Amino acid sequence: MTTHKVPNRLANEKSPYLLQHAHNPVDWYPWGEEAFAKAQAENKPIFLSVGYSTCHWCHVMERESFEDEEVAQLLNNHYVAIKVDREERPDIDALYMSVCQALTGSGGWPLTVLLTPEKKPFYAGTYFPKRKMFGRIGLMEVLEQIRSKWEQDGEALIQYGNELMQELQAFERKNVANAGGDGSGIPGEELLHEAYKLYQRQFDEEYGGFGQAPKFPTPHNLSFLLAYSQAYKQPEALRMVEKTLESMYRGGMYDHIGFGFSRYSTDREWLVPHFEKMLYDNALLAIAYLEAYQLTGKALYADIAEQIFTYVKRDMTSPEGAFYSAEDADSEGIEGKFYVFTRDEIEEALGLEDMHSYCNVYGITPEGNFEGANIPNLLRGLPEEQAELKELNPLGLKTRTDEWREKLFAYREQRIHPAKDDKVLTSWNGLMIAALAKGAKALQKPEYAQAAAAAADFIWTTLRREDGRLLARYRDGEAAIPAYVDDYAFLLWGLTELYEATGQAVHLERAIALKDGLLALFADKEGGGFFFTGHDGEELPIRSKELYDGAIPSGNSVAARQLWKLSVITQDAELKAIAERTAQMLAAAAAEYPPGYSMYLQAHLALVSGGREWVLSGKRGDAVLHGMLSQVQRAYQPDAALIVNWTDAEDGGVQKLLPHLADKPAVDGQATVYECRNFACRQPLTNPEALKELLVRD
Repeated sequence: MTTHKVPNRLANEKSPYLLQHAHNPVDWYPWGEEAFAKAQAENKPIFLSVGYSTCHWCHVMERESFEDEEVAQLLNNHYVAIKVDREERPDIDALYMSVCQALTGSGGWPLTVLLTPEKKPFYAGTYFPKRKMFGRIGLMEVLEQIRSKWEQDGEALIQYGNELMQELQAFERKNVANAGGDGSGIPGEELLHEAYKLYQRQFDEEYGGFGQAPKFPTPHNLSFLLAYSQAYKQPEALRMVEKTLESMYRGGMYDHIGFGFSRYSTDREWLVPHFEKMLYDNALLAIAYLEAYQLTGKALYADIAEQIFTYVKRDMTSPEGAFYSAEDADSEGIEGKFYVFTRDEIEEALGLEDMHSYCNVYGITPEGNFEGANIPNLLRGLPEEQAELKELNPLGLKTRTDEWREKLFAYREQRIHPAKDDKVLTSWNGLMIAALAKGAKALQKPEYAQAAAAAADFIWTTLRREDGRLLARYRDGEAAIPAYVDDYAFLLWGLTELYEATGQAVHLERAIALKDGLLALFADKEGGGFFFTGHDGEELPIRSKELYDGAIPSGNSVAARQLWKLSVITQDAELKAIAERTAQMLAAAAAEYPPGYSMYLQAHLALVSGGREWVLSGKRGDAVLHGMLSQVQRAYQPDAALIVNWTDAEDGGVQKLLPHLADKPAVDGQATVYECRNFACRQPLTNPEALKELLVRD
């Protein structure tokens, strides 16, 4: 490994990913006018490299090429090299990833793109070894060929870049126009049924999940199927979800020692993960497990969600209460080294007798299941299942597995930890706030709402400008980068869930203010939906509108669902129309391949069902009201809105935000529940047993 003594310009950046490259011999520039001015003044092409701090192949390419003096000399002499953190600048990443996919048919990170000085792309790929290897062209060969072409006929590359960008702009305009719909309103239930049929076809009956290896969790697929199973009394949909949730947990993708899920499984069985841990995966997975618990009542799902929260609160929470972004797959330059064990190491931690027992339960073998070592797993069965087979006491085995885990965790803590990406992203924090708030409701644990509120307060006070404009990233004392639609939509989701978990009007007040910013900055008033960047953001060659629900759901899908819910809470007909138009725009895109839009499908299901609203009115100290509130919060109601109307709030509380609550008082001073659908309400309930019967019947 070469460590360049003189730092480059990236040393002044805040991004952990950029800082990883601050001592490369490559004369890196951050994305900005200084780099583009140099390229124009010296008539050099731009070498753009996009990645993120916990990306394994980004580390490999750095070691092979960017720490290499020969590569650096070629780049420094003939190119202007720019590094971008895709998590800080998802707008840049999305633009040039679309170029890579158009040119090569695939994408991934590190993303490598060659541009004209005017930011027009003319060549793209992902990982390149230094020299040609295993059928892959080498980076040196690419750079030499492009250098020669640029010097001999640079105009041809510039012309190609212009034409390519024109084609992409035309394609984007066509997509947006097609997604605008025909004005005929929200489509019916056929789209939902078609999505379900496609999930059925792709389902892996043996190991759960969808498709073959590699397997990604994509929890919003599971959340949609849970909602579908309830709405259409479809047990097969629920079976697919449960099989997947249990299989993911049993495999090595779940960290059975320190908790939390890795990014994805490299194999069909969920055994060997790509070991990085991302905040957004764990937030969305916690939501899916909580929803499964609410629907089935199975304690395993609640336990897994709580273990995820234990991991996040222990390892991924800043002193101020905000959430960090990710943990690396690598430690000491080796992927997975922190997480795997040999039998000898387990014996050292547990002793000989317990080593044998642990190895039997967690699939540890002398030959190993990952490069000679072992990833602990429960593919042989959950401890209680194994106890039953071996005629052991399940509670006794559970006690022993807890003791083993604690000892192995303490043993593992002595190792060199993977690097932590400690930047705070507003969007991903919004997802974890939503997850914790859901946990507070489903499990009736106020400490989760407190953790969510601490993060929400940090975002609200630290990641907003004086004019209220939300910012996307905080690190090392600096809040920066105008927030994207995902930041607004995901935080709106988190704040709405947090209001429902606590009944504190401040969270609803913030959600309404955030909604106003979302509409003012991102709305496409002509085509419907929302652009990825605000109208005040950096002007790029394409202002895209992200619709597809990938590893992270799109801001448009989340916005459609949350604006619809907020319209139910606020009784705002104009907001309802905006949510419906956004859903209509998404429906046109989703018709091509419904499973690619699973978060949108949840919004679609809510619109088809017409929505449900609960209003609970009464005094803060009323134990009966709190009991009824806990009933509503614990129930599985993915599309219901909840309003807590404290009638004794001295400052007017939520009634100042929602004047229509004047029509929903506490009857005769008693705790009162109103259940409404499509703006029509049943007779108010003051009897907890009647509420229980209503929830069970539904």
